[in-house]
Amino acid sequence: MQIINGKSGWIEIICGPMFSGKSEELIKRLRRAQIAKRRVQIFKHGSDARYDATSIVSHSQMSLPGVAISDINELMELVDDRTELVAIDEGQFFSDDILAVTNKLANQGKRIIVAGLDMDYLGNPFGPMPKLMCSAEYVSKQLAICMSCGDPANFTQRLTQATEQVVVGADETYEARCRLHFEPAFESSLQQAKKKTKNKANG
Repeated sequence: MQIINGKSGWIEIICGPMFSGKSEELIKRLRRAQIAKRRVQIFKHGSDARYDATSIVSHSQMSLPGVAISDINELMELVDDRTELVAIDEGQFFSDDILAVTNKLANQGKRIIVAGLDMDYLGNPFGPMPKLMCSAEYVSKQLAICMSCGDPANFTQRLTQATEQVVVGADETYEARCRLHFEPAFESSLQQAKKKTKNKANG
């Protein structure tokens, strides 16, 4: 990715389904910035404590220490004036205020990187991510591998019957799927079997 030079700030978005390497790509960019002696601050949403309460951690176990927050408006108090790069992981979990906060920080001359899911388990736009993608200078769309056929996967398949939009989990709860094998109205094989048994009994 060709990064603009100069004194202006900008916003980068890293998006895609689960297991597409979003956090890994975020960590890679942060480590390069640290090697370049840039002042970096890292944040994640407090609800994501799957691997660590505060660090950002990829599914491949790459990690960097950060700060967990639940209200994106806290950033304006926590970001140091000298900070050059602000990273935010799991951007989809934050309120729409993230749009104003990231733009304000970018207007101050800071580089902002936000990683997050662009679609939820139904294939609908997730939280503030679409608006962030529209306001960003750079958008990187990551693809995973479909667990059904091995093709490029753009969707996150939920494997449980939970209907809440936000259900934090890993490979026991989700898997990546291509367009052909994505099932938004997924029913587990156990529930399907129960339905068949019930229908036979009623018939």
